[in-house]
Amino acid sequence: MLIKIHKNQGKEVIAICDEDIIGKTFEEKELQLKISEYFYKGEKASDEEILIILKTARNINIAGKKAVNFALKNKIIDEDNIITIAGVPNAQIFEI
Repeated sequence: MLIKIHKNQGKEVIAICDEDIIGKTFEEKELQLKISEYFYKGEKASDEEILIILKTARNINIAGKKAVNFALKNKIIDEDNIITIAGVPNAQIFEI
């Protein structure tokens, strides 16, 4: 999996993605999921490194089967957080 940390005005957004879907766009009906290199293409990291970051993150975008399943298994997200577009699961958590 790849992880990228975006920092802006004192806030962080964590992007985690399966490496094999970077640069692809998935469409289903009126929904579109664009896995842009700018947003998602970060560094390869171990499961342990990613888990440490996710446990303290408040804003997270997760895309891809492996990444979403990892977040589910580690109780970062619930099934209710997941949408699937053209077979690709995606989850978002945002602090208000």
